[in-house]
Amino acid sequence: MSTVPAAAQAAASSADPRIAKAMEELGSILVPGETAEVIAIQRRIFALNHRRMIVVATSGRLIAMTRRLFGGFQLQDMRWQDLKDVNLRVGILGADLTVHAFASQDLAVQEGPTGGRLYHGLEKEAAEQVYRVCQANSQAWREKRRQRELEEMRARAGGVQIGTSAVAPPGAPDGELVARLERAKEMLGKGLISDSEYEAIKAKVLGTM
Repeated sequence: MSTVPAAAQAAASSADPRIAKAMEELGSILVPGETAEVIAIQRRIFALNHRRMIVVATSGRLIAMTRRLFGGFQLQDMRWQDLKDVNLRVGILGADLTVHAFASQDLAVQEGPTGGRLYHGLEKEAAEQVYRVCQANSQAWREKRRQRELEEMRARAGGVQIGTSAVAPPGAPDGELVARLERAKEMLGKGLISDSEYEAIKAKVLGTM
């Protein structure tokens, strides 16, 4: 079951009936099990020529929605696993939140050009809360991508297994052993293995040449 915090609904209802209507619409687009954790509403002064924007950090994504003039709403969303980075600029009247997404999806190990989205003039305290949720999810997925990259590099390295098994099968050609040592050095350069792990791999490679 998807949920919108009751406190957010109550605050929106007391502030602006149109925002309360947007809260109802938000509940209809959350997927089963998804929860709206933090909601930031654009300040009225920044929305003189259009409907106010609502930015929502949920348990699975970041949502920005704006009600259309003649009904319905426009929706943008970004899954947490696609989030590259987030920036917050707090001014006197409001706060601007800028988020960038990876060009590729899923765990996005290979970085490409990123797309940026600016959410302008949000209520400051709520924008800061959304920023913290974004940062927490960005760090969590960054670690998942690091682990995925480590697994992929180890798989490409073939016999390079850290700590237990032999680096290469007996009788492997010297060229293959050198290639595996180079891949281990690449992993060290990227911080995927420690100095001691690299030295252990190096010793095993040299021992089989």
